[in-house]
Amino acid sequence: MANINTTKLDRIVADARRAAEQRGHGYRDRALKMYPWICGRCAREFDRSNVQQLTVHHRNHNHDDNPADGSNWELLCLYCHDNEHQRYLDHDTGSLDTGDAPAPATGNPFADLKAMLERKK
Repeated sequence: MANINTTKLDRIVADARRAAEQRGHGYRDRALKMYPWICGRCAREFDRSNVQQLTVHHRNHNHDDNPADGSNWELLCLYCHDNEHQRYLDHDTGSLDTGDAPAPATGNPFADLKAMLERKK
């Protein structure tokens, strides 16, 4: 196994997280100033007491695409944001089902119907 420099790896990961957080604060602040504090899907309204539950969704799913006019953003509540990303993942995999077809039924409830009806006569 190759010798891995964990200190260097930890520094790279920490730098990447810090940069992503700084990007996030920049476009989040701008989006909150641009748009009304209303979820774009469920129309739930937010105020200062719960604005932390309002997220910025990137319409094209590219978090590095942050145009100054905000055309790639929409404000979504946490629930709608999670739902949107799950829908994207489901679409990306190409199917909503597991791929396993249920086993066909083998019994026939009417197999001996004629005999049962004749016995009743």
